[in-house]
Amino acid sequence: MPGNVPPVDDERAGLLDYLSQQRYVLRLSAFGLSGEQARATPTCSTLSIGGLLKYCAATEDGWIDIVLQRTSSPAEERFEDYVANFRLAEDETLADVLERYDAVAARTASVVAGIADLGHPVPVPKGVPWFPSEVDAWSLRWVLLHLIEETARHAGHADITRESVDGATASP
Repeated sequence: MPGNVPPVDDERAGLLDYLSQQRYVLRLSAFGLSGEQARATPTCSTLSIGGLLKYCAATEDGWIDIVLQRTSSPAEERFEDYVANFRLAEDETLADVLERYDAVAARTASVVAGIADLGHPVPVPKGVPWFPSEVDAWSLRWVLLHLIEETARHAGHADITRESVDGATASP
């Protein structure tokens, strides 16, 4: 995949292409790493590359669950998952996390393809402290833009983390 998304003629394809590009940049941070390196937290934060990939996969999957209105776990349980999703557990491999991320990306593309209108309302889950109580719904467009923003933020974190692990970066 080249460094930039090709020209965009269609909004839906453009949003999915930008999300795919950010996933690609995030994945680059893991290229060639051992399991130990993927778990490493070499900066002042607790972020690791494996954890960032795991978190982004879980976050994207969670947002697609929200789009499909399949959220059922209580806020406390989601927060515990949130914290755990930033860590690559000893029984998890980088390959497994990357494979899951691919499956999540395919699911996202399939769900988005099945919704005709990017303005489709996505109800805001109630009783979740990090979601606004005054907003009744986002649009599918908003969710995709949020996923692009979230993935890009964490791709930057992963790039800094990778540079701290062995000097490599996503940019040549």
